[in-house]
Amino acid sequence: MMPKMLIVDDEPKLCACLKAYFTLKGLTVSVVYEGEKAIDRLAHESPDVILLDIRLPDISGIEVLKRARELCPQAKVIMVTALDQPEVREEAAAYGAVGYITKPFDLADPTWSLIFA
Repeated sequence: MMPKMLIVDDEPKLCACLKAYFTLKGLTVSVVYEGEKAIDRLAHESPDVILLDIRLPDISGIEVLKRARELCPQAKVIMVTALDQPEVREEAAAYGAVGYITKPFDLADPTWSLIFA
């Protein structure tokens, strides 16, 4: 069975690019653009990996991360953000994020390998 990924980001073009890339890598990818929609999706689906933006239009990615840990504790969560803030990085790690990638990012960054580990 192909691993499932949920991308949670409010940038449609970025989401489209990531979805195409990870689909080619053999993942089944779905996308949502808001935190509340991500939580709704996680209540019904169990992705293996969640790419989660910290800044979303409705609620923070950290709030989504907290709920994701409750709803899908087995999922690997990688935070994605334009702002690299050490306190947010630490908070994300404390709530179980396995990686933290800053935009613009390089798909050669070793953190992406966590998706396939």
